[in-house]
Amino acid sequence: MAKTANVSRHRLGVLISGRGSNLQAIIDAIADRRLDAAISIVVSNRSDAPGLARARDAGIEALCLDPRAYQDRDAFDRALVDLLRARDVALVCLAGFMRLAGRPLLDAFPNRILNVHPSLLPAFPGLDAQRQALDHGVRISGATVHLVTSDLDAGPIVLQTAVPVLDTDTVETLSARILVEEHRLYPEAIRVVLSEEWRLEGRRFIAGS
Repeated sequence: MAKTANVSRHRLGVLISGRGSNLQAIIDAIADRRLDAAISIVVSNRSDAPGLARARDAGIEALCLDPRAYQDRDAFDRALVDLLRARDVALVCLAGFMRLAGRPLLDAFPNRILNVHPSLLPAFPGLDAQRQALDHGVRISGATVHLVTSDLDAGPIVLQTAVPVLDTDTVETLSARILVEEHRLYPEAIRVVLSEEWRLEGRRFIAGS
């Protein structure tokens, strides 16, 4: 397992593309002292992301990094790495960030990038996970926090929680119930990873070791 030195290991960088509800859950967990961490910076690839205002309202530095200003994805990711490293970020949290993490970002933060996804991975990766669950007729879906790798939604699973799928569910109602669990699960997963009391055995994330 690759580890970051204990210096500044509680500094988070949060990447968003939209409303930032999971960002707010992290902010609230820190404020309530359920999570011993500090958000050093919030970065969005969209200037109109409402989550930027959430961050600024909480006194957190919030910036937009426009991918169109860069030659290619790797150039964008290198600029993102520069921003995060300049603020001594040790753990990167994707919170509705609608871009794949490229090689420069993955290499800069090995096993130090987290993502939350609205399904019980490996079921229903990618976009529209809630609609996929309904279309497949599953009775149980949920939320997953995982380490980010080069494969989409396929990194080692840190924490999961189940959410029943009701016969009356729509995409909107199922999404809303899963989101409640995401908000609970993500700060807890961040706490587990920051504790450094974990190891990887192949694809398995084993806590408390």
